[in-house]
Amino acid sequence: MTSASFHPAAGPARRTVMAAAGAAGLAVALTACGGSDDDASGDTGAAPSAPSAESADGGASGGGDQAGTALAATADIPEGGGKVFADQKVVVTQPAAGEFKAFSATCTHQGCAVKSVADGVINCPCHDSNFSITDGSVQSGPARKPLPAVQITVSGDSIQLAG
Repeated sequence: MTSASFHPAAGPARRTVMAAAGAAGLAVALTACGGSDDDASGDTGAAPSAPSAESADGGASGGGDQAGTALAATADIPEGGGKVFADQKVVVTQPAAGEFKAFSATCTHQGCAVKSVADGVINCPCHDSNFSITDGSVQSGPARKPLPAVQITVSGDSIQLAG
């Protein structure tokens, strides 16, 4: 019987494999909720400035100029609630009878899309941030910045994105 000595095959060092696995895991964690134009380290909690006409779609990429886009009839927006318009990346609310507000539908925490409006708040399902239907301010969750306002016009019973 011959005894052969065991020599492992040449390959990457254990440290290299572990570093690569860690980097891959970090990349997945950082992209899990999508990107955001906000710099989390510079988050001061200050109210955002009014959006320009160019960003009136809430920062929608590839959305182009959506000014004048009809969103809904006023009757479609419940009093004390609202409705999310995913294609336009806008949420329209009616805090009080006949008072309509619009905000970006992109959560300021990590860029997820808000999904619903209930009990006086706009809800983001990714990390449970909640925003006021009155002014977009943060009500709860990890988000620290309010939802930016989006300009709309109400003409008769029609709600449109403003130009």
